[in-house]
Amino acid sequence: MKVSVITVAYNSASTIEDTIRSVVSQQYADIEYLIIDGASKDDTLRIAERYQNKIARLVSERDKGIYDAMNKGVDLATGDIIGILNSDDFYADDQVISDVVKTFAQNDCDVVYADLDYVDQHDTQRTVRRWKAGSYRHGYFKKGWMPPHPTFFVKRELYEKFGKYSLELRSAADYELMLRMMHRHRATVSYLPRTIIHMRTGGQSNVTLRNRLRANAEDRRAWAMNNLRPAWYTLTWKPIRKIGQFIRV
Repeated sequence: MKVSVITVAYNSASTIEDTIRSVVSQQYADIEYLIIDGASKDDTLRIAERYQNKIARLVSERDKGIYDAMNKGVDLATGDIIGILNSDDFYADDQVISDVVKTFAQNDCDVVYADLDYVDQHDTQRTVRRWKAGSYRHGYFKKGWMPPHPTFFVKRELYEKFGKYSLELRSAADYELMLRMMHRHRATVSYLPRTIIHMRTGGQSNVTLRNRLRANAEDRRAWAMNNLRPAWYTLTWKPIRKIGQFIRV
């Protein structure tokens, strides 16, 4: 199976080389690597161009935000499987894509997800949080569960059938897409029980109370957009579940 990996970037010169190296060092042979840059003003493009012979498509143009850029990547991807690796994240080792493909093949599924470690921005050898996703059962989204989006690999045909990332949402379009595919449309899902992504700390959705409230409102809207109703406790439990990520370090 051919795997398309999409990296979305904007002014990512300080981190993108780690991202690129983690992709081009993968031992799996059939990888199509796409970088969608939002017309960066720093050295992001110059760094990416060093690896031009390993990159199938390098696009740099203005966009309407991260989810618009992701959609551009999905439109350009030709792989059987699509994964998205943000420009400040990197794969944990060189067997990640091989293990993902093996999981798809062994379980004949539509979606594969795995675990993620948050690492220190400056010392990426230091893990500060561990997101152990665990196995999925239908109904878990109502319990505040979701998989780590950077570990989310999906067959390209699901994007064609169920749609891409919604530009109506500012920070929860990844949650809405996974809710739509996994919960609403009941895509077949397999869990790969190991860490495949290292993510630098510094996400915006939980930085302030105002951002957390905005994220909660967007999560609620994600359910409404799919004509679904969460349980009364769903959106309260979603951030509470993150406490366990600190305990596991």
